[in-house]
Amino acid sequence: MYQIALCDDDAKELDKVADMLKSYCGQTGAREFLVRRFDSGDSLLETAGKTDYAPDLVFMDIYMPGSSGIEAAKQLKKMGRSCGIIFLTSSRDHALDAFSVDALQYLVKPVSRKTLFSVMDKAVARAREEDYLLFETDSQVCRVAVSDIVYCEANRKKQCVRLKSGESLSLSMTMAKLGELLSAYRAFAKVGVSYIVNLAHVEQLDRQTLLMDDGSTVHLPRGSYGALREKYFSYYLGRTIDTL
Repeated sequence: MYQIALCDDDAKELDKVADMLKSYCGQTGAREFLVRRFDSGDSLLETAGKTDYAPDLVFMDIYMPGSSGIEAAKQLKKMGRSCGIIFLTSSRDHALDAFSVDALQYLVKPVSRKTLFSVMDKAVARAREEDYLLFETDSQVCRVAVSDIVYCEANRKKQCVRLKSGESLSLSMTMAKLGELLSAYRAFAKVGVSYIVNLAHVEQLDRQTLLMDDGSTVHLPRGSYGALREKYFSYYLGRTIDTL
């Protein structure tokens, strides 16, 4: 069962999106969706906070009474909910804010059926095809979801892989080999000779440091800020903006 939350203070918009999702399910033969409606970000947060409700996907308006859609998405992340977020809004003004919560898409209303169907194709494929890598430590072989890797750090002959759970894996491989494994995924960027970071987990960057969404910090080598900033914006602009 694929759970979808619709969050908008406009009942007509909720009806419209719900109807399109029903049509999508019928036309594509996708797995059954369980759709739940919320009239504010606060009501969604209250339900998630008091229960184990963890939708796979959230369609979120930005302008709502109480918590905005951006604020609600940030709180969901803090709760540990790893749901995909698709913003539906009447303005383009908050596209950059959407980067901070790793939104799947940013759609400007009115949203056509064609556009929503395309977005759903991507979201469902993403849920089905999570990529994993096998890593060998001194004591075990473990399977790690690529999206769970926050960053990798060179540590003499060992490479440290930090995961979003807070766990760190110590690997007996070269940084070059690790970089080769991760080069297939556009979210990863090399930072100097000591780090490979997952841009999807970057919360904030300045000329000295990267703040990751697990609270850890990566210190930037001199002269690396400009190129990394370009990679950061390129990664998100290529992934999240869709205003058709």
